[in-house]
Amino acid sequence: MKPEKRGHLTLEAAQNLAIQALSFVASDPEQVSRFLALTGIEPGQLRSAAADPGFLAGVIDYYLSDERLLLAFAAYAGVPPTDVAAARRALAPGEEM
Repeated sequence: MKPEKRGHLTLEAAQNLAIQALSFVASDPEQVSRFLALTGIEPGQLRSAAADPGFLAGVIDYYLSDERLLLAFAAYAGVPPTDVAAARRALAPGEEM
């Protein structure tokens, strides 16, 4: 994933990173249970929800609220943690994190 310019990602790159983040959390039964409990979403709704940039921003918020998880995901995805924050800004411009 290449930043469009330092600290900024295209919407498409941000969506791809958020979908990758959703897949990462879904691969860990403990994390996916916690994520589902916090969001109130049902497991069967994940695929359709992933098409919503607002939901994807929420996925990124989940990572940004847990530094350990953020760092684990960033290492897995091969991106700096700042790219995760940049994805959040791209998915929900003008909203505070």
